[in-house]
Amino acid sequence: MASLQISSLLSNTFCSTSPSRIKSSIHIPEKLPIPFSIAPNSKPSRKLFEELNGFSHTIQILQDNSCSSSNNNNNITSKATIQLYAILEAVDDRVEMHHNIGEQRDNWNTLLLNSINMLTLTATAMAGVAATIATGDAPLLALKLSSMLLFSASTGMLMVMNKIQPSQLAEEQRNARRLFKQIKSHIETTLAIGNPTEEDVKDAMEKVLALDKAYPLPLLGAMIEKFPKKFEPAVWWPSKRNNSKYHETNQQQQHGKNNGWNEGLEMEIRDVLKVVKEKDMKDYERLGNLVLKINKSLAIAGPLLTGVAAVGSACLSQDSSWGAIVSVLGGALATAVNAFEHGGQVGMVSEMYRNCGGFFQMLENSIQETMEEDEEQRENGELFEMKLALKLGRSLSQLRDLARKSAYSRVEGITTDEFASKLF
Repeated sequence: MASLQISSLLSNTFCSTSPSRIKSSIHIPEKLPIPFSIAPNSKPSRKLFEELNGFSHTIQILQDNSCSSSNNNNNITSKATIQLYAILEAVDDRVEMHHNIGEQRDNWNTLLLNSINMLTLTATAMAGVAATIATGDAPLLALKLSSMLLFSASTGMLMVMNKIQPSQLAEEQRNARRLFKQIKSHIETTLAIGNPTEEDVKDAMEKVLALDKAYPLPLLGAMIEKFPKKFEPAVWWPSKRNNSKYHETNQQQQHGKNNGWNEGLEMEIRDVLKVVKEKDMKDYERLGNLVLKINKSLAIAGPLLTGVAAVGSACLSQDSSWGAIVSVLGGALATAVNAFEHGGQVGMVSEMYRNCGGFFQMLENSIQETMEEDEEQRENGELFEMKLALKLGRSLSQLRDLARKSAYSRVEGITTDEFASKLF
């Protein structure tokens, strides 16, 4: 009886997502009768595999198990990945929106300042010219009315401008754009590493919504209060920390049971936090309150001076020079105050301090929440130390030197003169 030689090369499984191939070469004589037949376009049947050395059971088990497991994993991964890509698109759109609106509000500051100063200076010039007219009631009346109307218009426009603070609005949008770019970079890193989870999606959503609330786009009804009673740092992070331990668990497997933490590192982090609270946070709170008071005073002084100048213009007469003095002096002072407030962008400086205060507040919250967790549940200690050093603009050696100085000042009962942050 003629010999039948069969050589088969089977790949992993018969999954639809990873199609495998079966290569068979059958060498038989031309006149050898074959007891079974295969249709030209049909697939090998179970009976055929049973006849070919009984491979059918093994192949069927591999196919069922591996296909189902692979499909389940792909379904879970693809769902989280698709959701993260959807959030990424929304974040990218917000970056563009805040950029465009920031430029628009920066233009508001320039255009409104130039327009108001031109109105004020024109009204001042008219009041001065009216005071020089010796005879004629008609020219004097025309100049009086024109000067008074221009001063009144500049007063109303200035009240609106001081209320919304365009330079501060523009700085808010710049900060929002930068923070949304951070979220975008974080999502892209998560996708690049692979295997995103539902917790990653939830964390990204919470960050986006918290940032939307911290830096709203509309002016009416949602605008941030420009003159609060007390300086308060900005808050743009979720109120509750994400409890996912996915990344921390991976780091524990790589760095050992203690997760890179020890008593010395904990003391170092606490000493750095002490400097942040006693120096950086207090200093920015002091400066923030100072700038806020200056901005309030300037916002009141500008419209007040133009209003007084408008009253002075209405009192212009040939018998008294006090009306001319009040209107001209008030207009000149109002122009100087407006140029200092909006040309110097005092509102932008106030928002910058508010953002910096929020940064240190977020840093404090992050350190305290990490210290309250068990060592096995924390982020890797070495990685946390490196991130902290980068946020403060220091190298690891500089961060440790700062911690040593803080510990020494605590023992001696003195306060260190060095600030924790070298970035701002």
